[in-house]
Amino acid sequence: MKPHFHLVPRSTEYPYLSRQHTLPNFGTVWHYHPELELHYVVRGEGVRFVGDNISNFDAGELLLLGENLPHMWRCNKRYFQGNPNITAEAVVVQFLADFMGRDFLRKPEAAAIHALYERARYGLVIHGSTKKQVVTLMRESVQAEGLSRLMLIFNILHVLADSKEMTQIASGWTTHRANKDEADRINKVYHYILSNYRNEITLEEISAVAHLSVTSFCRYFKMMTKKTFRDFLIEVRISHAKRMLIEDSISTTEAICFECGFNNRSNFFRHFKRITGCTPVEYRSKYLYENVFV
Repeated sequence: MKPHFHLVPRSTEYPYLSRQHTLPNFGTVWHYHPELELHYVVRGEGVRFVGDNISNFDAGELLLLGENLPHMWRCNKRYFQGNPNITAEAVVVQFLADFMGRDFLRKPEAAAIHALYERARYGLVIHGSTKKQVVTLMRESVQAEGLSRLMLIFNILHVLADSKEMTQIASGWTTHRANKDEADRINKVYHYILSNYRNEITLEEISAVAHLSVTSFCRYFKMMTKKTFRDFLIEVRISHAKRMLIEDSISTTEAICFECGFNNRSNFFRHFKRITGCTPVEYRSKYLYENVFV
């Protein structure tokens, strides 16, 4: 899948920025940019796409994304219904790899930061005390200016470079550049899937959205996502099922199965266990135990 290039709206005077923004939602375009990005979700929930990974996100999540790593936070549908009382909020810090100067990463003292950048190519979820430290520094950088902001961002990298409280997100990714027509095509396909995943989507149907033959579409989609269209659709459905199992304690697993687009329970259970390593019932019980009884 080819993402859309995003021009980060920072001042040309500085190769970095820090901001906190409140929006109806986090947008709908899968994109990339040369800046590395720290993204802390203050409010919002939905499904996030980072490289070849599809997962849920919630308030309190902090990610570090490497340069040109495609990503998108797709909020739940209630964030698209025009309710002014339902908004998404994030603290974002973006910076070019050489924001401290072109020769900085060549210094022996910067070896740990260079290694961090390499790990960030696949995206990292930041946990524990590291997350707490980094979020505090990010919030401070939003209010700071000039040298103070620069030093705060450098301190953030220092904390991250020394930390082991990070988990890799994507299994692998090669960035592809896309022209406007290609970006528009894949985003139409993408939005169609997210709007219709509850229904049966045939290859003929989705190929028509992309204005390609079925054979061309299958080859194109596999080349760009490293997944078949069917596998991608199943992962989207499982991500929504995971959220429903957590947020809706009343609906049965069978009801959730059909709500997320599966046509029978055995198919749902088989794919759910393959992707998550447990059954839907076990997943719900594990979440309740970890978040209520511990």
